[in-house]
Amino acid sequence: MRCHLRNLLTLILLTVFILSPSAYATAKKLIPMGESIGIQLQLPFVYVAHDVLLPNGQWLKKGDVITKVNGESVSSVEKLKQQMSANDLTISVKQKSQQRDISLTNEQANNILPFLKDETDGIGTLTFIDPESKQYGALGHQIIDGVLNAPPDFTNGSIFLASIEQIKKSSPGNPGYKISVIEKNDIRLGNIKSNDSYGIFGNWESNLKQSLRKPIDIMHVEDIELGKAELYTAIEGSEVEAFDIDIIKIEDNFLQFIVTDKNLLEKTGGILQGMSGSPIIQKGQFVGAVTHMFVEQPTKGAAITVTEMLKKKP
Repeated sequence: MRCHLRNLLTLILLTVFILSPSAYATAKKLIPMGESIGIQLQLPFVYVAHDVLLPNGQWLKKGDVITKVNGESVSSVEKLKQQMSANDLTISVKQKSQQRDISLTNEQANNILPFLKDETDGIGTLTFIDPESKQYGALGHQIIDGVLNAPPDFTNGSIFLASIEQIKKSSPGNPGYKISVIEKNDIRLGNIKSNDSYGIFGNWESNLKQSLRKPIDIMHVEDIELGKAELYTAIEGSEVEAFDIDIIKIEDNFLQFIVTDKNLLEKTGGILQGMSGSPIIQKGQFVGAVTHMFVEQPTKGAAITVTEMLKKKP
């Protein structure tokens, strides 16, 4: 986790997950979004998602990478399935820096398939679209794969519109979260070209006219004020709403704020996992994006300024 604010231990990332952002640095107006999005990154390898006890007493451990089947390289679950036609299989497994071979029957190999993955997915919030370049930014922080415990290498990625089906409210010490599903039409909104410290970025592929919000000016850091602002996010279905917050601290290019909106507090208890990327607006100008929550005080959140988000990756 990366955060430039103090009290690092009290913060939690709000996500359950080549174009450089420098392309956006000259943007003058952005469309603030706030929609929940499903995020999918296709990885160039197959890994074990859960610990699995094999019939021979050996374990496949969470995070192990399946590199070969019967000596042939494996780069996807689909390719692995195609190579499992033989009755007896030798699976090469990489665990950290060590490599080992495991012998399995075809039936045993099929039993471990549900525990194998070749993608990282999650839910976050769309931050902005640049109407000039037709590029977008989301999340405000990097996607870290929960199993691999690292930002994953990926071959391609996609974002989809997600709908909020249920909310698990936050309470002190217990971060809440959004329970979301990808919309039924399953239409890709855009690709993912980079997964950097300040978010995910890519090309927007949907019709901009579908957004009811107009492009607004970007607020420079020196113009941001303590006090009232708004947070755009979705907490029911796919509808984006504006909620009241108070900015309580401005430190370099990072902010702290308190949720004051009674409706949001009643429904969510404050900030939720899945809200990362939610735009913050002050006096009709684009201020920044939510990135973290304070675990012991879920009504309090942290954000990155949009000017910082638009910079080159570190």
